Amino acid sequence: MTKYKGMNKSLLAMAVAVALPNAYADENAKDDIEHIQIISHYDKLRTEAGSATLLTEEQLGEYEYDDIHRVLSSVPGVNIREEDGYGLRPNIGFRGVTPERSKKITIMEDGVLIGPAPYSAPAAYYFPQTTRMTAVEVFKGPAAIKHGPQTIAGALNLVTRSVPEFTEGAIDIAAGGDGYTKAHGYFGSVVNNIGFLVEAVNVQADGFKELDGGGDTGFDKNDFLAKFNYRLQQGDIEHNFGLKLSYANEISDETYLGLTEADFAENPYRRYAATAPAKMDTEHQQVMFTHSMSTDNLSLTTRLYRNDYERAWLKLNSVEGKSPQEILLNPESEDNQRLYEILKGEQDSVVPGAANFLTMGTNDREYYSQGLQIDGDFSFNLFDLNHDLSFGVRFHEDEIERKHFEESYEMKSGISSLVENSKRFTTLNTEHTEAWSVYVEDKIKLDALTLGVGVRGELMDMHYQNNNNPNDWLDKKTRIWLPGVSGFYQLSEDSGVLFGIHRGFSPASPAQSSEIEIEKSTNYEFGGRYNDGVTEFEVVSFFNDYSNLKESCGQSNCGDSLQQDAEFNGGAAHVYGLEAQFSQRYPLNLQLDIPYSFVYTYTKGEFKNDRRTSFAQWGEVKSGDPLPYLPEHQVSFNVGLSADKWRTSLAVKYIGSMPEAAGRSWQEGTQEFTLYLEGQEVPSSTTVDLSASYDFDDYGQVYLKVDNLLDEDKIVSRRPYGARPGKPRQVTVGYKYQF
Repeated sequence: MTKYKGMNKSLLAMAVAVALPNAYADENAKDDIEHIQIISHYDKLRTEAGSATLLTEEQLGEYEYDDIHRVLSSVPGVNIREEDGYGLRPNIGFRGVTPERSKKITIMEDGVLIGPAPYSAPAAYYFPQTTRMTAVEVFKGPAAIKHGPQTIAGALNLVTRSVPEFTEGAIDIAAGGDGYTKAHGYFGSVVNNIGFLVEAVNVQADGFKELDGGGDTGFDKNDFLAKFNYRLQQGDIEHNFGLKLSYANEISDETYLGLTEADFAENPYRRYAATAPAKMDTEHQQVMFTHSMSTDNLSLTTRLYRNDYERAWLKLNSVEGKSPQEILLNPESEDNQRLYEILKGEQDSVVPGAANFLTMGTNDREYYSQGLQIDGDFSFNLFDLNHDLSFGVRFHEDEIERKHFEESYEMKSGISSLVENSKRFTTLNTEHTEAWSVYVEDKIKLDALTLGVGVRGELMDMHYQNNNNPNDWLDKKTRIWLPGVSGFYQLSEDSGVLFGIHRGFSPASPAQSSEIEIEKSTNYEFGGRYNDGVTEFEVVSFFNDYSNLKESCGQSNCGDSLQQDAEFNGGAAHVYGLEAQFSQRYPLNLQLDIPYSFVYTYTKGEFKNDRRTSFAQWGEVKSGDPLPYLPEHQVSFNVGLSADKWRTSLAVKYIGSMPEAAGRSWQEGTQEFTLYLEGQEVPSSTTVDLSASYDFDDYGQVYLKVDNLLDEDKIVSRRPYGARPGKPRQVTVGYKYQF
């Protein structure tokens, strides 16, 4: 792997930079290097094809969410699986793709891939802190043709704060239940035509779970950002140069271990003593150089970027060689009862003639991703038709190096402690990808019809190396082209219809042999949009036709150490549904307004073939079996009351029940597979959040928020090991001051 390490430095040595005005932005928006936001947002009808949603800074500040799961609850077509209650490691899917670690969507920050290794290991164990974002954009269907490599479901773009044109700054401090605190501040200005911005965030909590024997179950996250820019005008050409530096770290006392059904019913926030040593320790850095140039009809943007991420997660793997899932599903059996008592700390793990029972594993990984990305937009007239040509090319390189090891712990008097000199390495490997991506799309204006015709190409060279065995390696190449056609027909000044069809794909990891097929689908959508400046309405139907559905086994969704990082073919599948959103502001009188919105998502996913697998969520599936962790119905309703100096808002979110597994257990000759959680469901849930604020003009603003107002106890998942809860009621009070 020496040759790849050399490339790391050589890529960063490239001297060029250019920055993108934006694929879907209005022409009026193409004037600022910091305008990484892609969707224009005005009180008029949006005419871009494809389904796209923008959450503005005002909307993000309404409920002061730190959890991206809660932020996206107002976006149609989003399916999530909660995990830790705080959204530390989000599980996000669009239009029915698996939400597991958000690995099937393209995640960007300021238009650049932000996942630790988006090609080699797309599971997003790092996710930017939502608190510091000023906009969130969601693209689905043909709207995502410019963003890859994951192109079946769509893309999520997180927009950071721009360098201000004048001196400005702000502080935001808050405190709440379970030891929650937030401290957020920024300051920016322009000196001698050089603009700068510095920003810092700390969010922490003691946690809401109650550890047997006592102790924290929370987290502590820090995030620092610095930006610099310089503008230069040369005749009709405007140049913008930018530098972005960011650093983030996290320490969280998190575990994968949940509870038995009986223990959850008695106290859903209990945590077993065996999980006390669990800890996630992460660190992330980003450097990005940007240069943009623009004229009246041409704009070019180049970004040179580098992301580094390290993580080490200590967590329980097994008890006396047995998976915690087996123990928690049947804790009263003769084989499991003693192990269950050890988990709870009610029995010592060391007895005469026995070994140490608790095996804790640390998944230690190092990642990097880097690349050079050029995007452009050219407007011209040809054959009396208006053309808007968008194009882009990106060279991207990423890598994951796994250094997993296990250690023995013993349970004595309710305390889990390390056995010295018990460290043993389990997984030592490296996966590396070099990828060229290109896209071109021409939007042609034909009277009331805007027609978009485009294609995206992904050209990947992948390498896998077992670092324990120099002879165990794999090289493979993937070349795929993904065409798409989309359109918007404007019926009137306030309404129009949209349609599209495009090919989507999700790459297999470098370690997988040719038996694992690329995930591919043909995706269709049709809908309508209305906006008269007061009332906004959009409804979109979609149908994704998979030629092969692919899934991978991670500890978070599988729990089987023998299948760690293995991938499985699911064959043909269909996912279809309807997304609807409606919003309006009703003036109660001259002083009071009632803003309200309604979002509904219907999604149905099912296998279209009979297949026998050993994947922990599938087993033996038959045509018509539903996809796991996909609710059919989701409803979100927001209503508020606002005046000149104060406002209050209420958000209600309903998520229907979701199957924990798709198929059934099977046996054939001497082979057998037990599908845990067969026939079980994550129950439906309704969550209510409340927020309120009062503005003291020059003296700042105070706000109150209550997450989970009704204090609903809900099971959010039983994977990988037992039932786990969402966050209980949390009351937070905060203060903001801007200058």
